Amino acid sequence: MTRFRKMHGLGNDFVILDAREGAVEMDAARARAIADRRTGVGCDQLILLGPSDVADVRMRIWNSDGGEVESCGNASRCVALIEGGDVTIETAGGIIRGQANGQGAAVEMGEARFGWDEIPLAYPMDTANMPVAWEDLADPAAVNVGNPHIIFFVDDAAAVELERLGPQIEHDSLFPERVNVNIASIEGGIVRLRVWERGAGLTLACGTGACATAVAAIRRKLATSPVEVRLPGGTLEIAWAPGETIRMSGPATHVFTGELPG
Repeated sequence: MTRFRKMHGLGNDFVILDAREGAVEMDAARARAIADRRTGVGCDQLILLGPSDVADVRMRIWNSDGGEVESCGNASRCVALIEGGDVTIETAGGIIRGQANGQGAAVEMGEARFGWDEIPLAYPMDTANMPVAWEDLADPAAVNVGNPHIIFFVDDAAAVELERLGPQIEHDSLFPERVNVNIASIEGGIVRLRVWERGAGLTLACGTGACATAVAAIRRKLATSPVEVRLPGGTLEIAWAPGETIRMSGPATHVFTGELPG
C-alpha cells in the first residue's frame, strides 16, 4: 500500500505521494485514475515528492488529465507546510523556496519570463500587449512563471464564458505547450481572478495564475505590489518588482491521509 496526503490550497486540491518513504511508480494512466473524482481519490493535480540533488525535495506534478507539468504554486505551499520551516523545492520549472508559517506558507516562485520563446509562443510578438483576440477577449499579456500563462483584463471576470472559451485558447496553435488562461478584473487595486488551468479545467484557485496575473497587472500599472488576488477559493498576496523573484503568500490545508493499493 502507498500512503498519500489529501491537501488543498484555496480549494485547488492535491493527492500527494512521497517516494522518499518507498518507491512509487507513476505514469499518466495512474495519475488520471487517482485524480478521477468518481472512481479514484479525486484531485486537480497529483504530486509526487522525491529526493533531489539540488534542493531539499523534488516535486513532480501531474494534472488530472495525466499530463505532467512544470510548476504549481498552490501545491508548493502545501509541500512547504509538509516539510516545515524553510525549504527548497526542485520542480521542472526551476527551484523555488518556501517558508511554512502557521496554517500556510510563503513561496518564492522565481523570476517571471516574458520572451515570446520563453512562454513559449509559436512565433514572435509583444507579450505585454499581444495583438490577438478570441471573440471579445483581446489584448492579453503572456507570462511564464514556471509554466505558461495568458492573462486577459476585462471589466467583469465573472461574465466571461470561461468554461467555453478556456479550452479553445488552451489548445490554440499559438501555444505549442498549451497555456493556462486567466481572466481578471481590477477594482480598487484588488484583482479578481478566474482561471482555466491547462489539463485541469476550471479551478477554485491557481497559484501560478495569481502570480502571472499580478505580474501582468503591475507591468501595465493596473496594480501595485503587493497585490491582493481574490479567486473563487480565497485570497493570495503576490509581491513582485522587475528583476526580482515573485513571492506568493497564502493558506495550505491538510484534509486527510489514506492508502492506495500498489
